[in-house]
Amino acid sequence: MCQAVLPFFQTQSNTFITLRPPSHPTDLSFPQGPDDSVKKAILEALDEARQSHPNIKLPHQHERKMQERMGRISAAEEDLHSEGQERRMVTVRVPATSANLGPGYDTIGMALDMWSEITVERADKFEIIAEGEGSDDVPRDETNLVVTGMKAAFAAAKKPMPVLKYHCINRIPYARGLGSSSAAIVAGLIAGLVLAGHQLPCWGSEELLQLAASIEGHPDNVAPAIYGGIQLGLHTGERWTSERVNTPPGIQLVLFIPDFIGKTSDARGVLSETVSRNDAVYNIGRVAWLVNALSTSNMDNLHIGVEDALHQPQRGKAVYKHLYPLIEAANAAGANGCFLSGAGPTVMAITSGASGDIFAQRLSERVDWTVAEAMVRTAEAVGVKGQVYITSPAEHGAQVVSAEPAFSSKVVRFKGDV
Repeated sequence: MCQAVLPFFQTQSNTFITLRPPSHPTDLSFPQGPDDSVKKAILEALDEARQSHPNIKLPHQHERKMQERMGRISAAEEDLHSEGQERRMVTVRVPATSANLGPGYDTIGMALDMWSEITVERADKFEIIAEGEGSDDVPRDETNLVVTGMKAAFAAAKKPMPVLKYHCINRIPYARGLGSSSAAIVAGLIAGLVLAGHQLPCWGSEELLQLAASIEGHPDNVAPAIYGGIQLGLHTGERWTSERVNTPPGIQLVLFIPDFIGKTSDARGVLSETVSRNDAVYNIGRVAWLVNALSTSNMDNLHIGVEDALHQPQRGKAVYKHLYPLIEAANAAGANGCFLSGAGPTVMAITSGASGDIFAQRLSERVDWTVAEAMVRTAEAVGVKGQVYITSPAEHGAQVVSAEPAFSSKVVRFKGDV
């Protein structure tokens, strides 16, 4: 990659500043507080450099590159999508998610290959039909989070929301720390946008993420539910944003799902309002170690990266007596790491060694079954009933699987003939 060579400037204190084009003009920092004349000279040099090298692209400037591309095709896009087509019916699939991954409290989450499906259609009267996981517990009125997402979508489209019928097939366990609420929000948002015939900008704004995170309050579940994979999300002070973290190949996820539900409010209620410096440093190091282990696919380092001091010890002591016995059992059985999934009560272990379909691979080459047995036996020993679900990360997030009228035509067809 070609890089522009920019000049050095020397201040009166002999501090040298190497200039690089910032992503925004306000990204400058002056370590010695130079006077206005030096600042002016630096800004003039930057402007000259930009004019001399207009095609410079720095690594990872995804949004800038996409915005420039959109600028070249904006007129054509307006012609194609000036009037979005409203639809009568849509079906959306959305994955379960596991938040925190140990130390990444409210910031890191992973999409799981476990899917709920929601069909929404225009109707004469409001109705919610629910089947599957938690069907007796989910609300059947407008407090349902699918409806909340739907309202937000029609508000974004600046259109009145019609009377709708909802059919929810829930395969994500309800209130178990697997992102069932985020799945409902994201499903409602996407279904609403499709019904309303409205599209949102992504690059430079991530509007769908803004809507979902503003409802949920944090991005750790909604970001992987939207984008898939492992997502690192935060608020910049201006908006929510998220970046994908590498998912190492061949990993399996072993989830011990207790029979009882866990309320997020209860799990958050046991946490302290203050954090000691030692605990803060502990978690900063673990999050850095976690992201590095994932990025380099170094599974041997993962068991350190998923350790936590901010929420798991408190929740393990006050709410979930099975947490640390299961973590110890899973690690002893060969897991690469084990942690509380979201606010619990589900405990998730990560194992490696899978290659292709696991039912065609020798059991001795992977340890998911061994870890599952160890977690079940340990849970029984501490008096907690539940079941194990073995799955893998989902590389993509929520998706439309059918719509009426369809998006596909005889000439242009989308995956699944949506």
